[in-house]
Amino acid sequence: MKHLLLVATALFAAHASAAQCDAELAKQLSNPIAALIQVPFQFNYDTNIGPSRDGDKFYANFQPVVPTQLNADWNVISRTIVPIVSQNDIAPDSGSQTGVGDILQSVFFSPTRPTATGLIWGVGPAFLLPSGTDPLLSQRKWGAGPTAVALIQANGWTYGMLANHIWSFAGEGSRSGISSTFLQPFVSYTTKDLWTFGLNTESTYDWKHGQWSTPVNAFASRLVKFGKQPVSIGGGLRYWAASPDSGPHGWGGRVILTFLLPK
Repeated sequence: MKHLLLVATALFAAHASAAQCDAELAKQLSNPIAALIQVPFQFNYDTNIGPSRDGDKFYANFQPVVPTQLNADWNVISRTIVPIVSQNDIAPDSGSQTGVGDILQSVFFSPTRPTATGLIWGVGPAFLLPSGTDPLLSQRKWGAGPTAVALIQANGWTYGMLANHIWSFAGEGSRSGISSTFLQPFVSYTTKDLWTFGLNTESTYDWKHGQWSTPVNAFASRLVKFGKQPVSIGGGLRYWAASPDSGPHGWGGRVILTFLLPK
């Protein structure tokens, strides 16, 4: 009888430990600079694009996040966004284009531990690479600028802001220069059963043309396991609160599949 109680206690402890690890993984998913390798695939769809509102666009963002520990006090986190795009009639007589868009590469230097107030933060450079495979999928400019993120996580809640600013410094002279600010305030709540519900905006202000692009995203996701592989599966809706005439309007959608590679 005593032996059975010991076995049951050990199994319960192992289950509790696994549940705690899964809860920590779900929490880290809401942190853009978590010390955890993440491989997200983000699938987006927007419509009502262009002056005539008859264009549509599907794009899949491949967004690997790879942290490296520099020393006991600092991490460096690489965050890459590679868009794969298929679009139709986004401008009059533009036809259809499919291919790779411009890559955004960000590098954050972040303390390994939060501050005494619980603040998690990171700063570093961001680079825009003119990798687009079609003139209508690329700005044809090299760009760079600062990027930063700050957030707090407490009692299941995560709230913070990610931002960057890109200036162009080289590229095709026939293309307009870039001076663009990106602001992503976000808030989310993660439940004990590994669901996460969130809201953010991904606002871009084009200083050259004085225009805002502001999609508001609401989403839900859940951490699951396929064998021992943790995966987050989620999706949501987007509404374009502000957009130039050449951009999307109305509603869009998003599906996210994120593979986690914990140490």
